[in-house]
Amino acid sequence: MAEKILLVDDESNVLDAYRRNLRKQFTITTAGGGAEGLEAIKNEGPFAVIVSDMRMPEMDGVEFLSRAKKLAPDSVRIMLTGNADQQTAIDAVNKGDVFKFLNKPCTPEDMAKALNTSIKQYQLTQAEKELLENTLKGSIETLAEVLSLTSPHAFGRTTRLKRNMTEVALKMGLPNQWELESAALLSLMGCVTLPDELTKKVTSLTHLSDEESSLFERHPILGAQLIEKIPRMKTVANSIKYQHKYFDGSGFPEDDLKGELIPTGARILRVLLDFDLLESAGLHPAVAIEKLERRAEKYDPNVIAALKSCYTDASDSEEIEVTVHQADDSMILAQDVVTSTGALLMCKGQKVSPSVKARLINFWQNRTIGPKVKVLVEKDKTA
Repeated sequence: MAEKILLVDDESNVLDAYRRNLRKQFTITTAGGGAEGLEAIKNEGPFAVIVSDMRMPEMDGVEFLSRAKKLAPDSVRIMLTGNADQQTAIDAVNKGDVFKFLNKPCTPEDMAKALNTSIKQYQLTQAEKELLENTLKGSIETLAEVLSLTSPHAFGRTTRLKRNMTEVALKMGLPNQWELESAALLSLMGCVTLPDELTKKVTSLTHLSDEESSLFERHPILGAQLIEKIPRMKTVANSIKYQHKYFDGSGFPEDDLKGELIPTGARILRVLLDFDLLESAGLHPAVAIEKLERRAEKYDPNVIAALKSCYTDASDSEEIEVTVHQADDSMILAQDVVTSTGALLMCKGQKVSPSVKARLINFWQNRTIGPKVKVLVEKDKTA
């Protein structure tokens, strides 16, 4: 499918001329001003390239492109202007992240050349994004699942954290969701350096000695150091590093960061980690959230509000019991799976992936667990 182009100009004769001369080469949408252009982005996007005139009434090109960037950050932006002063260029680059400048009048040939170059840039960006969001994300999910199967006390929480992270990020309308989900899945990576008994104490809310607390508080630093070695994972590593930092600036690391200066991913993780521990201790989600709200200074209020909204809306699933052979990847474990000897095999909240199902079957065949497990399913699946 041909990439779409959006042309924004308050002069209808200019738009008509470009439509006539470029329609055979490109799929073009036009808008007669900034407000109309923003509506087109919302309702008719995504656009590979957005071209805007500079001099327009009510909303100039710099303001339009800066707002367009927030709505469609992947679109390549071009400024079309007859005003070539230095300040216009500075504002356009700083606020609108402009890829190219074109001077008016711009011939159809020059416009077509600029559009083709911009489309190639857009396609390159999309290819890189796909690599990050699919290939890298898939690798991270596989690593997290292997760790949760081999060491459920340390990593069994990551599936729950990722699911809650996804829902909270959607409620907050946050971009780059793959980075936030990756931060959740890899948040406990530093626990590979901790004694297994210590991770068991943490997940069971057992009191820790001062030495144990100090050791546990430092695992995010170690995890971040491991993750930041992976290309393009700096933001994820930074979220992991500050996951034990509270909104009021207390916590670890002990530095001057507080409030919204703390990375967004870390602010969400701080809430989700404490919420998960409370829920794992047997508290109903509503009660767990209420306990977090009593310490309002410790958490980002926007994150708390988003989490509360997620659980207010979460009425579309129910708990049922199925055999290990009936379990499938549409289901989530509703309780911990424990062996006959009392060892934790898998944590509540883990998705029943093919590898999880195979593990359940293997342990059942060895008579280490019973033939059935409790899972969460969407209500309409059992209708």
